[in-house]
Amino acid sequence: MSLLDTLEPIFKMLPEIKPPATEVPLKKKLFWTAAALVLFYVMGRITLVGLEASRAEYLAAIQTVLASEMGTLISAGIGPIVLASIILQLLVGSKFLQIDLSNPKDRARFQSLQKLLAIILCFFEGFAYTITGSPLLAKPGFIPLVIGQMALGSIILLYLDELVSKYGIGSGIGLFIAGNVAASFFWQVFRPTAGIGDPGGVIMQFVSSLATGANFLLFLPIVVAVAIFLIVIFMEGMHVSIPIAVGRRGMGGRFPVKLLYVSNLPVILAVALFANIQLWTAVTEKVPIIGMVMKGLSWATNGPFNLFYNLLSRIGSEGLFAALSFMAPELLQATVYMAVLTVSCIVFGIFWVQMGGQGPEAIAAQLQRSGMYIPGFRRDQRIIEGILKKYIPTIVILGSIFVALLAGFGNMALGTISSGTGILLTVGIVYRLYEELAREQLVTMHPVLGRFFK
Repeated sequence: MSLLDTLEPIFKMLPEIKPPATEVPLKKKLFWTAAALVLFYVMGRITLVGLEASRAEYLAAIQTVLASEMGTLISAGIGPIVLASIILQLLVGSKFLQIDLSNPKDRARFQSLQKLLAIILCFFEGFAYTITGSPLLAKPGFIPLVIGQMALGSIILLYLDELVSKYGIGSGIGLFIAGNVAASFFWQVFRPTAGIGDPGGVIMQFVSSLATGANFLLFLPIVVAVAIFLIVIFMEGMHVSIPIAVGRRGMGGRFPVKLLYVSNLPVILAVALFANIQLWTAVTEKVPIIGMVMKGLSWATNGPFNLFYNLLSRIGSEGLFAALSFMAPELLQATVYMAVLTVSCIVFGIFWVQMGGQGPEAIAAQLQRSGMYIPGFRRDQRIIEGILKKYIPTIVILGSIFVALLAGFGNMALGTISSGTGILLTVGIVYRLYEELAREQLVTMHPVLGRFFK
């Protein structure tokens, strides 16, 4: 008996959002999407009962990416959900877990397994966040209550994600990431001063600097954010077109393989993994050998997030060689961080393509079932697969490297107002929401097209 067969009774006990019996109208999809986002923001303002103190700066650079707000119901954010996906990807990719994802029954049970593991990790991460007193310090006797609240918050996000995927537009996880990043970015840019000693946001800091000399370097994060936005939009349009033909008469067409074939999913998975490494570093800090190994991993997966601003400031005041000499440790860490991030994104990109049914074999089978073939070749699935293998694996690697470099350099340039990863993910998520909205509107205006998109 397999693991899935053993867990089948538990799968049936898991609550689930019932799929819609009929097609959900666009207005209702917008309503449920907006409702989920509003509830997410509300949960981010509800402080945990029994909490003594919280370190808001803990994992600050990646809290926005994990849709987390330390000290609230969403302290763990989507971390447990993404971590469950990473673990199962590794198990399936290494063939340790035998699951045929092309089989609808196995795919449904795999999704139930992922949900079950995510729920377990919600409690596990709640325990890890509070048991060491860092980043969350619970009042004496309130540790179980704090853990339960944190787990409940992430479980609610899990089901909100399921609600959005079935009744809304896009995915809940993407929606929460984009909403959190956007709110954090605009707050850090336009935030007013809260009193003496508080410099306020970027705009207020620049106004204050006018008295002693305008510090235009303060606008570096905004310039970088706009640059990332424009680069991603431009790269979304880059693709390789593979000629295809349909039907007996061989009507011509093109099958586009985008440079961002894997989208931003490798970055999401890599950043979630890095966040959990930093969390476990705090948990195992006092454990011999393991603690030292985790500290090394934490150093390698935690880039200096204000590197460019500090480097440019020192170059302006001390000169190039003095600045490079002083910041040599940060530059070394940045180099290692970029290398680890790039390799992680490549690995996750390859795994995701295979698991998501986007590999050459799966795409070739889909084209073959649709009656499509490569003009000038025999109508054989192996021919299509051979052609796709010349493009898809290379594009997956190039796309993964591209998003890793863009996110990594952005992380080190944006400083405290956001992160390159967050901006990159938000642009990609919003772009795909726009595409889905346009498709939904087109189907609403021309119902016959609904069969084509299905």
